[in-house]
Amino acid sequence: MANIKSQIKRNKQNQAARLRNRVYRGSARTFVRKAQSAIRAENSELAEAEVLKAIRALDKAASKGVIHKNNAARRKSRLMARYNAIKE
Repeated sequence: MANIKSQIKRNKQNQAARLRNRVYRGSARTFVRKAQSAIRAENSELAEAEVLKAIRALDKAASKGVIHKNNAARRKSRLMARYNAIKE
């Protein structure tokens, strides 16, 4: 446990940021998982809607700094590759 006043404050700030970031990271994961299951079911209409939601969630997480922008780009690229494979 920290004894220094500034470190105690920093720990509180880190905890608050962690809880804030968790929302965006968790929702991105959830939407990506839903999109992947729709792709596996090979339902192209549902998959398209879910992929768009997942991309939106990943972009939001990246813009908030929760995940790195290249991480979001990589995950979106892999998701689109899987979606395009069933669409054809």
